[in-house]
Amino acid sequence: MNGGGSETPLVCEAAPGGGGGGGKKKDSGTAGSPAHLIIKDLGEIHSRLLDHRPVIQGETRYFVKEFEEKRGLREMRVLENLKNMIHETNEHTLPTCRETMQDNLNQVLQRLQAATDLVCRLQQREQERKKMHNDHLIASEKQHMLQREGFMKEQQSKRAEVDKEHRQAMERLEARYAGLARALARRPAFGELEPTVTKR
Repeated sequence: MNGGGSETPLVCEAAPGGGGGGGKKKDSGTAGSPAHLIIKDLGEIHSRLLDHRPVIQGETRYFVKEFEEKRGLREMRVLENLKNMIHETNEHTLPTCRETMQDNLNQVLQRLQAATDLVCRLQQREQERKKMHNDHLIASEKQHMLQREGFMKEQQSKRAEVDKEHRQAMERLEARYAGLARALARRPAFGELEPTVTKR
């Protein structure tokens, strides 16, 4: 391993002790000695117990493989797509929508203003028509009142004439019946008349 290989030569150099040149000869001559094997084993044990870099590197590689290679950077692509979509929306869609909305709103406001003016004119015409109708009704009502007053005066005068003719007729009838009553009073009664017998 990386940790064991790097630490083992340091221990081997410290073990012989004495002269510098003689130690190198002896070390190269005794490469397979038991002390060298023990030191090598100690280095491996030390690296396995105290050096956690290989385990962490393996976990890191597994994590990268699991969340990047197997998933194919799906989240990154989704985020990139969202970023592109937001950029496209901010740069192109929103200005286009704003311009379209302003144009359409201006047209709608113009049409609404035209409709409001038309409604105002219609309302004014309706008010004028109602006023003319009311004036016509008032004039016709006054005319009917005048006609009624004339009719009532005419009826009163005709009634006076009829009453006068009726009184005159009643006076004539009373005079006639009074004359008949006087004529009847001058004639003898029915029982007082003597029957006339005719002889043959």
